[in-house]
Amino acid sequence: MAFSKDINELVTEDTTGLLNKHESWERVTLQDVVEVVNGYAFSSSGFNTGKGLPLIRIRDIVSGKTDTTYEGDYSKDYIVNSGDLLVGMDGDFHSAFWRSGIALLNQRVCKLTANENFYNQKFLAYLLPGYLGAINQSTSAVTVKHLSSKTIQSIPLPLPTRKEQDRLVEKLEELFSEFDNGIEELKAAQTKLSQYRQSLLKSAVEGSLTERWRAENRAQVQETGEQLLARILKQRREQWQQQKLAEFAEKGKTPPKNWQDAYPEPVQPDTTDLPKLPEGWVWASVDQLALNKRYGSSSKTNDDSSGVPVLRMGNIQDGKLDYSNLKYLPVDHKEFPDLLLNNGDLLFNRTNSAELVGKSAVYRDIGKPVSYASYLISVTFTEHFLPEIAAHYINSVLGKKWLAEVMNQTAGQANVNGTKLGELAIPLPPFAEQLALIQGITNEFDSIDRQIEATALGLKQSEAQRKNILKSAFSGQLVSQDPNDEPASVLLEKIKREREALAKKPKTKQIKTKSAMKKITIEELAKWVGNYKGNSFTFDELQTAFQGDYDQLKDCVFEILSAKKPLFKQVFDQKLNTITFIKEDK
Repeated sequence: MAFSKDINELVTEDTTGLLNKHESWERVTLQDVVEVVNGYAFSSSGFNTGKGLPLIRIRDIVSGKTDTTYEGDYSKDYIVNSGDLLVGMDGDFHSAFWRSGIALLNQRVCKLTANENFYNQKFLAYLLPGYLGAINQSTSAVTVKHLSSKTIQSIPLPLPTRKEQDRLVEKLEELFSEFDNGIEELKAAQTKLSQYRQSLLKSAVEGSLTERWRAENRAQVQETGEQLLARILKQRREQWQQQKLAEFAEKGKTPPKNWQDAYPEPVQPDTTDLPKLPEGWVWASVDQLALNKRYGSSSKTNDDSSGVPVLRMGNIQDGKLDYSNLKYLPVDHKEFPDLLLNNGDLLFNRTNSAELVGKSAVYRDIGKPVSYASYLISVTFTEHFLPEIAAHYINSVLGKKWLAEVMNQTAGQANVNGTKLGELAIPLPPFAEQLALIQGITNEFDSIDRQIEATALGLKQSEAQRKNILKSAFSGQLVSQDPNDEPASVLLEKIKREREALAKKPKTKQIKTKSAMKKITIEELAKWVGNYKGNSFTFDELQTAFQGDYDQLKDCVFEILSAKKPLFKQVFDQKLNTITFIKEDK
């Protein structure tokens, strides 16, 4: 959904101090001093990695760099240069200066250029995150939050004198220079710790972490991984036979001839291109080691904490389960106890972005029933295999390579189903070595976690200090007001006069190019919806019907959704894995 509140209310309701202004300052609407250019919906058929110009997408704003390039026609209106200020219009509404040279402005990213006669571009960049954050907090969403250029243009910016803006920027840059160096060092430390975690995972699942243990305990190992797998498979078959015999007995039937031949053999692991394992280890498929695999519940959850907690994909963080931000189902829910987790169940995130799909963690009993949502798969393993080994393997570079090879991608979402998970080959060490491996990596991870917590605390304290400095700046306390400056009220009057003069000038005729776009209006969209014969439609259908500016189309959709009596509502279709719009009854 889009922001639908009166934006001036955000200023009066603000408790952060980041929307403050000094009493001698004025306020000016952003569009009066800043040009806002929306990105263009470049055809994905022109996307590549190396040919044409770099293409800036939402995910590239914070990093300031992109790996995507676009080869095809474009208008110079969508050219971005280093130092241009960009805003992401979906998700968290990030803003940042572009740092990687000439590039193209893609859809759902906009470029802001201040009129330097009236407003300092760097001062705008310091101010903007506070306002975007407030807008984000007040924006509701079914899935992803959306920001319109109309909302950006209506931001009521504080207007100090023009010279005071320059003094504030100079002081802020001076204070943040050393400050930002310290933050970069903390972030670099976090990156190194993350890399060390990955190297530990790789060494664990490839066997080098327990190399010394094997040398010292070779004589004590009674059963190799290969022998253990044979025993697991034998027990698996015997358990199936016992279950089938019990079913025949319950129905009063005599087992038919050759009934044992119906046994469903587990998938054999495909070891092509897999690394050689240490002596005594063997590759096994998840299917061979699993007792069962189950998809989670798609039932609607609630916030009633007296119910059963439901783990979702966001609760899997860095290979562990985070029990904050939980949803719940009633204790007497119809899918219980079938969808309650067992101690030691592996949780696998089957649907997410390509970067996050497949993240895994092991559930350990917390003393009360816990369930899980539909985008997760639970795997209950045989007691002769420690599930943490599977989780570590999937979360390692080896597991990520496998995920990249098997995932299906549609509409920005990636999926790895239960069948593919069952085919995954994972290493099976002797059981005694499994215990030693998990103990060793747990000790190392505990040390890494303590260091990560320390760096996170340092970053949190730095961020709080940064906000205090910005609050001081925006309230007029960081630099003194100079009585010799031209007053802000005079500056505001100049801005108004220029806007009035520009409004009187005849508009220059736009020369149409190959990439010129048709203007889309709410009236046209409403008419299309009224004439549409079906009851539901997707955004792709709208884009096909309206061959124009992607952002104009999205802004029109959000305007209709935000109306008191909207023509349609927005829902997430789990089967299609996309947003669907459903027409409201008149």
